[in-house]
Amino acid sequence: MLDIRLLREQPDHVKEILSRRGDEFPVDKILALDRERRELLTGVDELKAKRNEGSREVALAKKRGEDASDLMEEMRETGRAIKFNDERITALETQLHEYMLQIPNLPHASAPVGPDESANVEVRSWGKPREFSFTPRPHWELGENLGIMDFNRGVSLAQSRFTLLRGAGALLERALTGFMLNLHTLEHGFTEILPPFMVNSQTMLGTGQLPKFADDLYACSDDLWLVPTAEVPLTNIHRGEILAEEDLPLSYTAYTPCFRREAGSHGRDVRGMLRQHQFDKVELVKLSVPDQSYDELESLTKCAEKVLQLLELPYRVVSLSTGDMGFSASKTYDLEVWLPSQGKYREISSCSNCEDFQARRMNTRYRPSGGGKPRFLHTLNGSGIAVGRCLIAVLENCQQEDGSVVVPQAIRPFCNGLEVLRP
Repeated sequence: MLDIRLLREQPDHVKEILSRRGDEFPVDKILALDRERRELLTGVDELKAKRNEGSREVALAKKRGEDASDLMEEMRETGRAIKFNDERITALETQLHEYMLQIPNLPHASAPVGPDESANVEVRSWGKPREFSFTPRPHWELGENLGIMDFNRGVSLAQSRFTLLRGAGALLERALTGFMLNLHTLEHGFTEILPPFMVNSQTMLGTGQLPKFADDLYACSDDLWLVPTAEVPLTNIHRGEILAEEDLPLSYTAYTPCFRREAGSHGRDVRGMLRQHQFDKVELVKLSVPDQSYDELESLTKCAEKVLQLLELPYRVVSLSTGDMGFSASKTYDLEVWLPSQGKYREISSCSNCEDFQARRMNTRYRPSGGGKPRFLHTLNGSGIAVGRCLIAVLENCQQEDGSVVVPQAIRPFCNGLEVLRP
């Protein structure tokens, strides 16, 4: 959530930056509601002062034995006016809050300006895509031939965009998860968390999933939602708290299954496991003081990159354009892994600095070590990484002409020393 004072003091500046996202937002409506609310607050304060003074005059009149009925009636009218205006103020505050929740984060000045992914800018690449002496097979063909992916039974058990992993497929998924968690905790200094896989509406609102993305989420009863990403519970761990500056940054990692309706992706990536309603992911979250958050973004991104480097998977890092980045993000790097069957890079991780946007929604602050009032901290998140997509990349990049797949050295200790998957 943006600071309302920024909209009041620099409305044209805010509109100009928001326009880089390629859409219009109700800034003028928010400012009109805010002006009406503040005018009513001033009027109510004046009415309350009038009522207090009138009450004193009534008391003095009664003490003198004078008739105060007219003044008492006037005070009753004043009380009714105060009640009416208080109710109007409450309604305005609710409406204002709802509009503020619709405004996305302001893109950072370094984010490329553009309408969509066509304006994304490659920052760097790692590894060279392998040259095959045969036509590389897509992961769904490899998975079915190896007997480790069962798409038909996934659909039978649930519906489309669900997959059943069998035998070595399930083992590789588990191995990749363990490998990533060990890397991030033992080498990168993250604290592992096992959060709830369902969260309440306030938690979803804190990171920006609600109200905007309700249609993409799976709602349960009792005010619970299936998590679309571990970013949601991890970032909300300290909701409503004031942390000490010396305890920052805090770095958390977690494995969770993730659940998304993919409501806006009909017809996209319908074959295989690339776009699923349920998928596994290892997430990275950092809570930082503002003046260090962009250094932390670079560090977090490199932690995600290390996963791909150790697995020897070619990838590139792109800076997302203002029209392509997420609702809560101020700056985002996407990691895109090479998929031989498609002959192009595909997203496998997004690493974002949300600055104080989520912290304002969660009311998460820190107390400066030098003293002063608590301030909103900055939140960062990134996939470290999407496990299912990583499995896809391993199968396609490590495939052999006979349909076998060589297991990367880095994860062999996590899958009982398995070296090769054979049809």
